[in-house]
Amino acid sequence: MQCDPNLVLAGFMGTGKSYIGRQLAMALKRRFVDTDRAIEEGEGRTIPEIFAASGESHFRALEHQLCQELSTPAGLIIATGGGMLLPAENQALMERGGVIICLWLPEDQLLQRLASNKDRPLLSGSNWRQIVRKLFAEREPAYRRLPYHVNVSTEDTEAVLGQILTIWRNALPLWRKQFCRNAAPGI
Repeated sequence: MQCDPNLVLAGFMGTGKSYIGRQLAMALKRRFVDTDRAIEEGEGRTIPEIFAASGESHFRALEHQLCQELSTPAGLIIATGGGMLLPAENQALMERGGVIICLWLPEDQLLQRLASNKDRPLLSGSNWRQIVRKLFAEREPAYRRLPYHVNVSTEDTEAVLGQILTIWRNALPLWRKQFCRNAAPGI
């Protein structure tokens, strides 16, 4: 088994997983995978179109399939969709492939970021703020069970990247011990 773990970013929509993921990929010279974009490319339609035509359950099945594909350590930087790691099985798959770090944002900043984004199918309608609060309350326990967390409320991207990289590097020995039993020391 190749033991080049992925760095997986999780968290609620609007926390900057895609942006931060691209920055990490450039800094580490690794390939970046945005799971929402990968699903759109695979389906040949946008996530709102997938939700409208095939429903949320079809989209969640596509997420699960992608988790299976990405569960092998391949040295990727992966930004997951906000609901992708809610099922414990998906989380376990992604943990097998690498270290998961959850990005956090205070509710007021989250609402501010999401106010300008109309491409999220779960937030359609005039009561989107109530939907955000309800979804976050439902998803928070799943996010909390993730082992590592970074508050991304600062405007200092370099500081956030530094925190993520520190967590990732500190987590690697434990991850390798658990998932790369035959790895040589120092790999």
